[in-house]
Amino acid sequence: MKDSKNVTQMSKRNNEFPVVHLISEPNNALKTIYLACRTCYSADYPVNIWEKDISQEAMLKLVKKVLQSGHHSTIEHCQYVFTISGVSRACTHQLVRHRHMSFSQKSQRYVTEEGPFEYITPSTIINAGLTEDYDKMMQDISAFYGKMIEKGIPAEDARFVLPNATTSTLVASLNLREMIHLANLRLCVNAQHEIRKLVDKMCKLIVENEPWLKEYLVPKCEKNGFCDEIKSCGRHPQKKG
Repeated sequence: MKDSKNVTQMSKRNNEFPVVHLISEPNNALKTIYLACRTCYSADYPVNIWEKDISQEAMLKLVKKVLQSGHHSTIEHCQYVFTISGVSRACTHQLVRHRHMSFSQKSQRYVTEEGPFEYITPSTIINAGLTEDYDKMMQDISAFYGKMIEKGIPAEDARFVLPNATTSTLVASLNLREMIHLANLRLCVNAQHEIRKLVDKMCKLIVENEPWLKEYLVPKCEKNGFCDEIKSCGRHPQKKG
């Protein structure tokens, strides 16, 4: 059983959450994309193209040219798998809206919370001086949840009282095209702070092994050179018309 004091303290240490690991990625993403690009414009067998010794500079030159032209199907061959822990249900509700991702998430139907549940405390609540009240509310919810479980109410019904702040764990996978799309949308300052932090960590893990991808894993304004949001942060001029 989790220690209630430790769980409460953990809920306040938002800098430690989310916990993200990249557990599967292409062995050679750049060459895989280069192969896809070159195959589209070559009469040669793809396997022959793959076996050729091509410099990184030459591969990057073609890949960047093809991506600039909008031929983005070529990056769908690169798949990434992440394990994610310490994110709120509010965050995962946003994440699963990305339709070209795959998810396997901890079930609140089949997994019973034992003792105080982990939860996220937004910094705005801390800054407003409401942390004590917030923690008290979470403790009351946890106590009532436990009471329902003791009375024989199944977890799938007891979960109705669990708040969006409750943390969750999941395995998420997506291809590079969707990863770039995810970064373009969720790194924007208008995105909610928790999912911005999550996606930022995902991007940094990919860039560690593929630094050339850094220029693509950015907010959409960096890619477009303008802001198309209703409310702009001012980093780039707003799109007119």
